[in-house]
Amino acid sequence: MSRTAWLWVVVILTAIALAATFLVTPRFPVPVPDAGPPVTPFGWTGQLSLVAGDGVRGAQEGAGPQARFDDPWGIVVMEDGTRYVADAGDNNRIRRITREGVVTTLAGGREGFADGTGPAAAFHTPSALARDAGGNLYVADTGNHAIRKVTPEGVVSTVAGTGEAGFRDGTAAQAQFNGPIGVAVDGAGRIYVADTYNDRIRLIDRDGQVSTLAGGDMPGFVDGTGGEARFDTPTGIAVDATGVVWVADLRNDALRRIGPQGGVSTLPMLADLPDQAGPRRPLSLALTHDGHLYVGELFSGRVMQVMRDGRWRALAGHLPGQRLSRTAGLAVDAGGDVHFTDAGSHRVHRIAPLAAGAAQVPVAVGPSQDDPLPQTSGRWPLAPQDGWHEVVGTLGEVRGDYSGESRHHLHGGLDIRGDVGATVLAIADGKVSSPSAAWNFNGLSEGLGLGPLDYIHMRVGRTPRGDLLDPARFQLLRDLSGDASRIRVRRGTRFAAGDALGTVNRMAHVHLSIGPSGYERNAIALGFTGFTDTYPPRIDEVALFDTLDQPIDQRQEGRVLVPRDLQGVRIVVDAWDQVDRNLPRRRLGLYALGYQLLHDDGTPVTGFESPRMTLDFQRLPSDEAVQIAYAPGSGITVHGSAVTRFKYSVTNTVRDGRWSEGTWQAGALPPGDYTLRIPARDYHGNEAQGRRDLKLRLP
Repeated sequence: MSRTAWLWVVVILTAIALAATFLVTPRFPVPVPDAGPPVTPFGWTGQLSLVAGDGVRGAQEGAGPQARFDDPWGIVVMEDGTRYVADAGDNNRIRRITREGVVTTLAGGREGFADGTGPAAAFHTPSALARDAGGNLYVADTGNHAIRKVTPEGVVSTVAGTGEAGFRDGTAAQAQFNGPIGVAVDGAGRIYVADTYNDRIRLIDRDGQVSTLAGGDMPGFVDGTGGEARFDTPTGIAVDATGVVWVADLRNDALRRIGPQGGVSTLPMLADLPDQAGPRRPLSLALTHDGHLYVGELFSGRVMQVMRDGRWRALAGHLPGQRLSRTAGLAVDAGGDVHFTDAGSHRVHRIAPLAAGAAQVPVAVGPSQDDPLPQTSGRWPLAPQDGWHEVVGTLGEVRGDYSGESRHHLHGGLDIRGDVGATVLAIADGKVSSPSAAWNFNGLSEGLGLGPLDYIHMRVGRTPRGDLLDPARFQLLRDLSGDASRIRVRRGTRFAAGDALGTVNRMAHVHLSIGPSGYERNAIALGFTGFTDTYPPRIDEVALFDTLDQPIDQRQEGRVLVPRDLQGVRIVVDAWDQVDRNLPRRRLGLYALGYQLLHDDGTPVTGFESPRMTLDFQRLPSDEAVQIAYAPGSGITVHGSAVTRFKYSVTNTVRDGRWSEGTWQAGALPPGDYTLRIPARDYHGNEAQGRRDLKLRLP
């Protein structure tokens, strides 16, 4: 072929190739414009991690895992990964956590009301945090009834509020709030306030004018526009890109929506999974970039994902062994990770998506066992505070309900007998942390939370006649008919040891509980003046059952015959304790029990060189463990003079806040004679001696 012909072939093929680039779709993806962050998926699985805090109350700075917080509440996340936390309690400061996890203080450090730079500024129980486009922080300064501003350099100023509780709209310098806990900032720089104890949502405009967006003169649960609507203790607040304001309406157990025109509506909650309790006592809120919600709960500590249509699902705090205590603040970073404070545990956490196929990794949650107990100096909650009182209930005892179920829940504290109407006194200095610190008005379980201590079975803040003990600290709310409906005690209120908290109700005892729900500790450790225990626990019976709860009671030559082909053997111990100077009929629960297998000559069976201590009531597990710790026939349904039966299932495990079922596998031993020994101890170390051994024969 000639050279000219070859040139024509090349030209034709080139033309065909160029035409193909217009007619044929390429196999590689065509670049598309940046669409922004991906849509937030519903029901995603998260991995919890610890950001900062070792679970011990304090003000220590430094690397995250060694740092300490007191009452960490509000949190925000900056674009560079820096987090800021409002740390209340005795710290009263704004903390900074760098991207690398190092904790320092930006401003504050003492309780008071002072503007200034860094440590010269003072806060009183700072709660929620918000930020504006310039990186400034806004603080709901609850105890000062004010909204404060903190610049990136740590300069603190007051945006609005006089420092006195009240309700007044107007200029920033004259406006008044009542314990604001929530704060948010919209894209235009306007500040929204959850004015908690005024039960209103307030707005601070850019010119400093304060107005009321929604809510009325008293708490309630009413949708409507502006002042027609009613809230009850609103705590969390967030504003989305469309101008919709979302509110965590704490005592209404509701999420409320305020439209741009001021109309208030309630988000209907739609459970995505069966048999799940919806958000209860919603405390904190955070918004995703596409307008969905994360919600933190007050009592259970769960972090919930809530979509705009009301679908919800638990994201954290719902898994066994990963219980949270009080999710007080939430924030979402640019990548969609969720950051939150666990105020009751003195920690800061993060939730990131779990990698596909990966398993959940347990992390440190809850308050540390090293968290110091309150300084009580041996005081009792009744007069005389330095004299002996009768203890009538201890941690972990089985309790019934009032519907015939004798194994309904575990007793969460220490009961101290008192005359009906006697004044209940604080045993230590303390500061109220919860926004809803008093509960169950006029009910048998009425109580007050003060720092890590709960005082229960009293008329909170009232004499037996119903008069207020201290109107400055206890607010009596009334319903529409004028009848007393409940007591309010503001977050940030302080009490000193010996202050009157209420009067004993008809339960005729004071219940003391230490630690947040799910992490209660044994209150005997407080060391009450004159309280002694020299009595060893008493074992009434050791009984064996098969896995169908049929008794194994056939005997031969005084020994219980245990078939070796059983699937498992359950060991049940009927035991109780008593302490010095108590009434003889008063039965108390034990502190620790277990079991040990011995050869007939008294030497331990292999694997039982030490007793297996399966039940330990140093820390209380959830009530789901009550029927794991106790066998049928335990308990009484109500308090009274009836004898309480403590029938412990010692082949099950309940300790360190965890629980599981188990059995003894008799088939693992060769035929022969053995002794089953039950180690049973009270808190003071006294160990049961009588009836602790059961002779066995494995044919």
